[in-house]
Order: sequence, then C-alpha cells, then structure tokens
Amino acid sequence: MKTILFITMFCGVACFAQAQEVTKAAAQLEPKSGSQVTGLVTFTKVGDEIQVVADIQNLKPGKHGFHIHEKGDCSAADAASAGAHFNPTQKHHGGPMTLEHHAGDLGNIEADASGKAHLDWKGKLSLSGKDSIIGRSVVVHEKEDDLKTDPAGNSGARIGCGTINAAD
Repeated sequence: MKTILFITMFCGVACFAQAQEVTKAAAQLEPKSGSQVTGLVTFTKVGDEIQVVADIQNLKPGKHGFHIHEKGDCSAADAASAGAHFNPTQKHHGGPMTLEHHAGDLGNIEADASGKAHLDWKGKLSLSGKDSIIGRSVVVHEKEDDLKTDPAGNSGARIGCGTINAAD
C-alpha cells in the first residue's frame, strides 16, 4: 500500500513539474510615445539558452535599444509602467556580450531603410524560476543603446512595449 501511495505521489509531482516547464514565450509590441512601432518577439528554450527572435516594423532606420524590463505593464503612454531594466543580479548596464550587464540588456536592434528590424540571438535568460522573464516586458527605445551608461544606455524614449507571456 505504501508503494502505491509513493508511486502516485511521485507521478503527481512529476506531472506538476512538467506542466510548469515553459519552453516558449512571446510578446506582441504595441506603439508607445507617439510612435507607430509594432512587432513580435519570441523566446524559445534551445538547450541551456533562450533564442530571442524579433521582427519589428515602423522604426526609424538605424539602431534602437532593445531590453527586457522588470514589469509586464505597458499601460502607460510612454511605457514608464514597465519599470527599469530587468536586473535580478544588480549589475551595471552593458551589452549582452559584455561581462557586466543587466539580465535584460539585449543590446540594439537595427532597422533597415524601410523601418523593419530583425534579431535572432541566443543567450542566458530563463523562462522559469525566480529569474524568469515571463510576466515582464520587452521595450524598444528611440535611440541606439551605448551599451555602457547606467541605467539604460542613453537610449531615449520607449517607443514600443509588449508583455512577455508563456506561449506553450
């Protein structure tokens, strides 16, 4: 009887743990600060990394700061409701490849002459646990991120914002 109870409990815990495993998330960007920016950003677990794929439209040609922010709230007209960059380890601002950077520092995304930008990047992010990006937001800024100046790389206004939700 104890064996059956143990097996039942083990299966229940295993099923619960597997149900909690998120392998994909997405954020639909909406315009902010008077822009027309729209787009889709997906986050897919690939091995020990997360692949970030972004397709964004209606940007001014050139580079734009691209970050994960701490709150999944894009309700403010200027996206200030999204809070600061996601920074659970309390690091200084940087680029995704610099030693020192916020977990949410994704660097820049570059728009072509038609205002379209595409990014395909892999890195250390999490879709579960205390450092999960689920329920946070993705923000596109009006200017290029200098990848060094705290708190946001002098990247200007927030012109696009989307809440990151599980997509499994």
